[in-house]
Amino acid sequence: MITQAIMDGLINGGIIGLGAIGVTLTYSILRFANFGHGELLSWGAYVALSLSAALGAMLPSLSAPIGPFSFGWSVPIALIGSMILTALLALTVDWLLFGRLRRSGSAIIILVMASFGAALALRNLLEFIFTSKPAYFTNALQISKPLFGGMRATPDQLLVLGLAFITVVLVHLLLTRTPAGRAMRAVSENAQLASLTGIDVRNVIRLVWVLGAALAAVAGVMSGLLVQIRPTMGLDLLLPLFAASILGGIGSVPGAMLAGLIVGLAEALTIQVIGAEWRAAVAFVILVAVLLLRPNGLFGKATA
Repeated sequence: MITQAIMDGLINGGIIGLGAIGVTLTYSILRFANFGHGELLSWGAYVALSLSAALGAMLPSLSAPIGPFSFGWSVPIALIGSMILTALLALTVDWLLFGRLRRSGSAIIILVMASFGAALALRNLLEFIFTSKPAYFTNALQISKPLFGGMRATPDQLLVLGLAFITVVLVHLLLTRTPAGRAMRAVSENAQLASLTGIDVRNVIRLVWVLGAALAAVAGVMSGLLVQIRPTMGLDLLLPLFAASILGGIGSVPGAMLAGLIVGLAEALTIQVIGAEWRAAVAFVILVAVLLLRPNGLFGKATA
């Protein structure tokens, strides 16, 4: 049914939008497409899974489901730890790889190719540690509940959708109402001029990595909670993330979320109308169409 496809698309689109924020912020500040961003989603999910399992083993009461949800307090606590550890992972990769390339004056294409290599290394390391067998936060089954217009959703799905919107609002307020956000926007406009005005560009770059990785961890946990956790989950989401970030306009947080919802809805409707085998092609079609018809995206600024 079309109405149910819309609900499924909104839920998936919220996850895509959160991941796309990290992509668009990285590109607007560092000026390169980080193809390793998807792996941060995978690492965030696996780190949260490991922390949640450890907490559940030490304190079994934390594994008891919270109200109507399928998970206990071990998952929210693990999510916070995952955000911190995934941010540290992103900073480590930047220190070992991207930072050195920037300081040596490497061309953008070198940074892009380096991100491909980082993605392969991170993905294979995940598979080596956790194997390729799918994992789950919980084995509990949830019954979807009727909403309106023929739509149905589980409590977990509604929570993920609400959390995605709240997170986007908080990030938007961070970028528009705080000194750190103003510094990020200044560096995005002109890094050299921002440096002359006293802004520490290196601190801004570190903040971008931390924020993007933390949001990726949230998106990874959301995806793992609703579907499953596997080493290739970030790779599967990579094309939709880039399609959403370009469609929304580079540097626009609301645009990334809105575009994520559009991509998610397009995928869900394609599954409903044409078939699941065409789902992967939808993001590619959207990406090509935006690049041809509106390269600046929905909320992007025209470049001179």
